[in-house]
Amino acid sequence: MRTGETIIVFSDLDGTLLDENYSFAAARPALRKMAKSAIPLILCTSKTRKEIEHYRDKIGNSHPFISENGGGIFIPEGYFPDETFLERFSPSSEPGYRVIRLGTPYRDLRKAFAELRAEGFPITGFGDLTLDELAQQTGLSARETLLCKERDFDEPFLFTGSEEVKSALFRAIRDRGLFTTQGVYFHLLGDNDKGKAVQILSEIFRAQYGSIRTVALGDSPNDLPMLESVDIPLVVQRPDGRHHPSLSLPNFDKVEGIGPHGWNSAMLELLTRIEKMP
Repeated sequence: MRTGETIIVFSDLDGTLLDENYSFAAARPALRKMAKSAIPLILCTSKTRKEIEHYRDKIGNSHPFISENGGGIFIPEGYFPDETFLERFSPSSEPGYRVIRLGTPYRDLRKAFAELRAEGFPITGFGDLTLDELAQQTGLSARETLLCKERDFDEPFLFTGSEEVKSALFRAIRDRGLFTTQGVYFHLLGDNDKGKAVQILSEIFRAQYGSIRTVALGDSPNDLPMLESVDIPLVVQRPDGRHHPSLSLPNFDKVEGIGPHGWNSAMLELLTRIEKMP
């Protein structure tokens, strides 16, 4: 890092900033220090806009965020002093936000998903589950389950077949011009991912502030594009104490500590390094 650089931090939620009980309590020391240092924390997750807003309120976060595996970039109105640069990304205006839409509309994903089920693939989407079933599956509260249902760009799903059937499913998805990724669940989505959204938002920050240094924290395969798109990629341990094997690139820093515990220690160490810069 160099003096004068603006630090931008991108973070996954489930399994990274949030533990298995959806708590970020272990990361509070680093979150407080980041807020005091005015370092933007960009939540970049498979969660929906409404779910992210719920956690932003809990954390006290007012920065842009990236929803549903890079499907949408939500920038609070007036966040950037000069919004001229945003226009090249054709943002829409919605209450409280400028929104850059990168994902396939959810209704189109559900149509494709229904076709795949009709072809006999053993898949169940979040859209197929009742609120009670979804709450039981995810462990979310009743309120959070409602927020999880309000999807725009991504259909999480359960798969119960063999590896051979899974390969056939993924081929059928690609034949429709769609894609899959994996976090806690499999996800059906369009030609979007966390990395593409991170690159766009980083470009916008760079246009506003000049020299920036980007950091990202994640734990799952769907975090790979995000981690590949930043200067400092940090991988936290999963609940079994291991780092996901797909996140083993040479330049990735494997953090000791599960989920928010690793998140907290990694960010405190990084912030200490920043403070010691001349």
